[in-house]
Amino acid sequence: MLLVLLLLVDVFAGGLTVPRSGLWTGLGALLFVVLLPPRVTAGPGWLATRGLLRTRWVRTDALVAVRWVDGVSRRLLLRDAHGGHVELDPDVLTRHPDLWHLFDEGARVSAERGLLLCGATAVRELSRRVEGETARTVFRISGLR
Repeated sequence: MLLVLLLLVDVFAGGLTVPRSGLWTGLGALLFVVLLPPRVTAGPGWLATRGLLRTRWVRTDALVAVRWVDGVSRRLLLRDAHGGHVELDPDVLTRHPDLWHLFDEGARVSAERGLLLCGATAVRELSRRVEGETARTVFRISGLR
């Protein structure tokens, strides 16, 4: 949509040329690549993120580390015993209870096996966050405040 808007503005300004349309197309493609969020999928014992160029997998039933990564936006870094790692936005788990349930089951298995050495606190914090958001959603849907 941004590309179409840029081209329309340039057409109405009377300055659209082939090189400028190529420049706007390149800028639109670059923004698409930079802003494209990764897709998060999960199943029993695994979680994956698929970006534009690659897919990263982690075994949630073999997690060894779960930690917060601070930056412009807070991210969650998951590492498993097999060398896999995934970095994702924790809001994805908050907004999708099915993903959260699969992740939580796997993290519990990791903790029971004694594999989750670093990150039990991060999982508990995320759990409180998800449970709070779920409660707010239930109250909002039911008409309670």
